[in-house]
Amino acid sequence: MFSLIDEKIVKELIQTLRETLDLMHSIPNEELLEYVEAAVFEYSRENRLKSAEMKWLVERIYHAFRGYDVLQPLIDDKSITEIMVNNHKEIFIERDGVVSQVGIRFESQQKLEDIIQSIVSKVDRVVNESSPIVDARLHDGSRVNVVLPPIALKGPVLTIRKFPEKPLAIEDLIEKGSITGEAAAFLQDLVKAKYNIFIGGGTGSGKTTFLNVLSNFIPKTERIITIEDSAELQIKSVPNLVSLETRNANTEGKGEITIRDLIKASLRMRPNRIIVGEVRGAEALDMLQAMNTGHDGSLSTGHANSTTDMLSRLETMVLSGASLPVEVIRKQIVSAVDIMVHLSRLRDHSRKIVSISELLGVENGEIQVNPLYEFVEEGESPTGKINGRLLPTGNELQSTVKLKLAGIR
Repeated sequence: MFSLIDEKIVKELIQTLRETLDLMHSIPNEELLEYVEAAVFEYSRENRLKSAEMKWLVERIYHAFRGYDVLQPLIDDKSITEIMVNNHKEIFIERDGVVSQVGIRFESQQKLEDIIQSIVSKVDRVVNESSPIVDARLHDGSRVNVVLPPIALKGPVLTIRKFPEKPLAIEDLIEKGSITGEAAAFLQDLVKAKYNIFIGGGTGSGKTTFLNVLSNFIPKTERIITIEDSAELQIKSVPNLVSLETRNANTEGKGEITIRDLIKASLRMRPNRIIVGEVRGAEALDMLQAMNTGHDGSLSTGHANSTTDMLSRLETMVLSGASLPVEVIRKQIVSAVDIMVHLSRLRDHSRKIVSISELLGVENGEIQVNPLYEFVEEGESPTGKINGRLLPTGNELQSTVKLKLAGIR
């Protein structure tokens, strides 16, 4: 890999190709690659590059025209889980839970802005000075967030959360130690029996991944509607699947389709279950009402630091959409949500299911939580790896009606 000073070489070769090739966008990919290879070979004759350096240089220049420029190798690298562009000169990555800066940069701020526009336009999103924040996705489903100046002071910010090509299965989580086989079998029974499950956790704790894993337990005979801000779920096991995605307002401020709109529309589409990728605001009320109106087995996620915090956040989100007494909201929550699962990213960067709890009801104005499984830390290895297991608390599941109706003991 070249050092940063060698970016000057890349810029010179790119500029030379731009000057010698007209209508670059109309040239087929194969022909463009031939031109790039010829230019690099000519440069190598004078500068005696190694074969690995030539290969890297060809890919780097080609991606500047047709891919995502300097980001393309990072996107192609399966070991990288997050790409964080702070501005055109600062790029960080996350690999194996460790964040580090990489020694590459965009040739200019304009090039970074061009890449951003290319990404958002492919999913019919708009980002500009008047609407400087947007969520989008790459063709492989990777999550993209963009923040432009003047909101971002140092330059355009681009964050890409990558997802594995092959969605993780529950066996993968058991192997990684994120959950025990016993707890996994318990959750599998709950999903099959149509318990409404809400997944909480902090940023990067694996909520969407775990939601995807749980969705694989849904019987193939059911009809599922998924609702997301930016489509990320990779549900392969259910053939009767409808995926809905929100839409931002156009330049005139019209045409916005919110998660609330999609939840209301989904109720007329005869779903057996509704899966809401993440609730962040007033749509929490619509989600709870959907769970309360015969759509048992629905799933959703939300940001929080603990199960108690998630319940408080749900109350706040509902209040932002309707002026209801807190006690009424709490009754709505316990009536709709059967099970709360909480995920956490521990200090060794591992992602774990740290609690599984049942909501029992409202007593003296407070929601009663029945902890069923809790993560117990058992020590730390010399390398800093946390040892521990998700263990049953000894409390029994109180509401077993749905299990009995499903014929599960």
